[in-house]
Amino acid sequence: MKKLLICLTVLSLLLTSCLAFAQEYKMTMIMSSRDEFLSTLEGAAKDAAASIGNINLSTQDANNDPAKVLEFIEAARNAGEDAVIINLVDAETGAECIEAAGDMKVVFVNRCPSDASVLNERAVYVGSNEMHSGGFQGDFLAEYFTAQGKTEIKYILLQGTLGLVHTTQRTASVLQHMADGGLIASEAAAPLVAEYDRATAQEMISPLLTTVEYDCIIANNDAMALGAIEALKDAGLDPAALPIVGIDATADGIQALKDGELAMTVFQNPVGQGSGALIAAVNMLEGKAFNEGTGYEIDSENQYIVWVPFEPVYPSNVADYE
Repeated sequence: MKKLLICLTVLSLLLTSCLAFAQEYKMTMIMSSRDEFLSTLEGAAKDAAASIGNINLSTQDANNDPAKVLEFIEAARNAGEDAVIINLVDAETGAECIEAAGDMKVVFVNRCPSDASVLNERAVYVGSNEMHSGGFQGDFLAEYFTAQGKTEIKYILLQGTLGLVHTTQRTASVLQHMADGGLIASEAAAPLVAEYDRATAQEMISPLLTTVEYDCIIANNDAMALGAIEALKDAGLDPAALPIVGIDATADGIQALKDGELAMTVFQNPVGQGSGALIAAVNMLEGKAFNEGTGYEIDSENQYIVWVPFEPVYPSNVADYE
C-alpha cells in the first residue's frame, strides 16, 4: 500500500509538472509605432517568446494614438489574456493603462510612465535610464569643444515627441552634462520638435542651416540626426564639418558614424529591452523576481524598474556595435 501511495504521489507530481510546463501564457504587446529601433525591440520580444515555447504573443501597433493603446489593453483583458506589454504613446497615461489591464500583469517597455510611483507588484518597467543617454552626448560635446579651446557654443536641438519621459530626460541630461563639463551652451534657435522622425527633422532643420550660426546639432535619436545630415547635404554643406550627435545606435546611425557624418551615438539595446520585457512578464506570472534571467539589475530606489544600460559609441569602438 505504501509503495502504491508513493507511486501515486510521484505520478501526481509528474502530472502537475507536465501540466505546468504545458501551460500557455497569452499576451499582447502594444507598440506605440514601428520605427527601426522599436521594430527591433518587438522582434526581440517575439524571439524570446518563441524560445521559451509556451507563450502566445500577439502584437499591435497603436500608430501613436494613446486611445488605441487603451483599446488594445481592454481587448486583451476581455479575451482573458495573462499579461500585456506596453510601449507607451503618452507617458502620462501609465496609471490609466494599469487600471484598464484589470488583473493582467503589465510590463511597460522602453517608455516609462511619467509618474513611476504607479508601478507596483503587477506593473513594472523595463528600459534604459534616459538621464544617461543625453549625458553621454553632453560629455562628448564638452570634451570636443574643450579640446578646441571653446567654452561657449551654440546648438540646434532636434527633439522627439513632447511629453514623453525620454524626450524630456534626453534633452535635460545633454544640457546638464555640457554645463557640468564647463561648456556654456545656448540655443541657436528654438528647439525643433521633429517627433523622432527622420523626414520631419530634415524638413524642419533645412531653413536654419544657412540662416543661423551654430556649432553642433543635437538630436534626441539617430533618425532625426540622419535627417539633419541629409538636410546639410542638400544645402551643399559637409556634415563632417561639425559634430552631430544622436542616440540609439541604429544600423543607419552606425553607418553614418563610420562614414564620418555622425560624430557619436549612444547604444540603446532594443534586443535587451524587448527580450527583458517578455521575460519579466513570464516571471511575474510565475511568481519570480521580474528581472530573473534577464541579466539586468533592478533600480536601487524603485524595485519595479529594471535598467538595460546605455553605452556610448564613438569611431574608436563602433566596430563593436556593427
